[in-house]
Amino acid sequence: MARTPPADPRTSLDPEDWASLRAQGHRMLDDILDYIEGIRERPVWQPIPDEVRQRFRSELPRGPSDLAEVHGEFMRHVLPYATGNVHPGFMGWVHGGGNPAGVLAEMLAAGLNANLGGRDHAPIEVERQVVEWMRGLFGFPETASGLFVTGTSMANLIAVLVARAAALGTGVRRKGVRASTRRLTAYTSAAAHGCIAQAMDLSGLGVEALRIIPTDDHHRIDIGALTAAIAADRALGMSPFLVVGTAGTVDIGAIDDLAALAQAATAEKVWFHVDGAFGALAILAPELAPLLAGIERADSLAFDFHKWGQVPYDAGFVLVRDGRMHRSAFAAPAAYLRRETRGLAAGSPWPCDFGPDLSRGFRALKTWFTLKVHGTERIGRAIAHSCDLAQYLKSRVEAAPELELLAPVQLNIVCFGYRGPDANRINAELAVALQESGIAAPSTTTIGGRVAIRAAIVNHRTEKRDIDALVAATLALGAARRKSAAA
Repeated sequence: MARTPPADPRTSLDPEDWASLRAQGHRMLDDILDYIEGIRERPVWQPIPDEVRQRFRSELPRGPSDLAEVHGEFMRHVLPYATGNVHPGFMGWVHGGGNPAGVLAEMLAAGLNANLGGRDHAPIEVERQVVEWMRGLFGFPETASGLFVTGTSMANLIAVLVARAAALGTGVRRKGVRASTRRLTAYTSAAAHGCIAQAMDLSGLGVEALRIIPTDDHHRIDIGALTAAIAADRALGMSPFLVVGTAGTVDIGAIDDLAALAQAATAEKVWFHVDGAFGALAILAPELAPLLAGIERADSLAFDFHKWGQVPYDAGFVLVRDGRMHRSAFAAPAAYLRRETRGLAAGSPWPCDFGPDLSRGFRALKTWFTLKVHGTERIGRAIAHSCDLAQYLKSRVEAAPELELLAPVQLNIVCFGYRGPDANRINAELAVALQESGIAAPSTTTIGGRVAIRAAIVNHRTEKRDIDALVAATLALGAARRKSAAA
């Protein structure tokens, strides 16, 4: 390779000495891979000391710093105080653990610095291939469209906006919802994620237009209550337009009866959307896929590769059955977005025609790498294993007289807690104590008015020994609190 002339330090951000940069880059890569390889030797999470937090209150730098010095700051003051979801003991929220191949792909994507808003270049073909794979995986037609987004919150918003356009016509984009005489109503369960209500808010339809339907004993949406609510709204002159099912509820991981929801949506002639943030990828595990029967009938589907798919953050995705309707809900012709049949401005339609972002990162690459390097069978086994571990945790809880289950264990989430008086306070304190111990990091939720310790097992690195460590620490910390209270 010909030697690159030195950069002009007055105007260029490239290094004057590429060899030094290369050496420092190798050290940085080694450090982050060492972090992942040795993650068990670290605490899951630890609080940020005041003196470290104060370092992030410094003023904007006006002059340059040595890259090695900045990297040293990262190693000392950022890396040790991360969320901890790379660690197998992280069980607090539904965060994936990432994977090393995805880390390396993210490095390649950053170096390429591609904008996937549009134009004719290979990175968009990578995204289109993943879209094609997802069409086939979920049984959607070839005319379906797909798009990478930040996460399921954005994917759900896109689905609501497409459903809104399907109900009111694309003229709603110009005139707004107030121009319509129809009062749209949407329906989801009491166990649905709060981003569904937020999507109704951001779409201009309003949170009050979302009907919250009660759940059954398995925390699934009550189909009878749903159809009754739709009938009641029709009788009042409302226009039901959207039903949102959930594949993996945020509290306990329940999956709605998607086949029954699809049938109800078809009968009522409303859009059927599935929020499958983490649960949709259970389709990769043969023993779990039957739980998702009916998902192939959805009009739209939202999910995250960065949860059960173990792709590094962020990699959300939305799939829409009617690709033309999806495009008509977002495409915005402009002179600076002129399309051609040849050259760099070819390749229409562009990803920016299917969502609000013109500037889009290369999220597809780390997903493409993860799927190609590991294959769906291996990822599916990791998903099934996390559910097996949940059943193992259930058995450990049931075997401990001090503990009790507070919700049915349906997928990979176990809600449990201490028995006896003042259990709500003790469970809330225990969750914090577990986090601060560095041994395990569960979260809390409320089930039927009772505070539960919630263990969401998502990380492919988690093993039985991590479950045992969680239970042992829970019992030890709980006993210490009971003893202290009695003293």
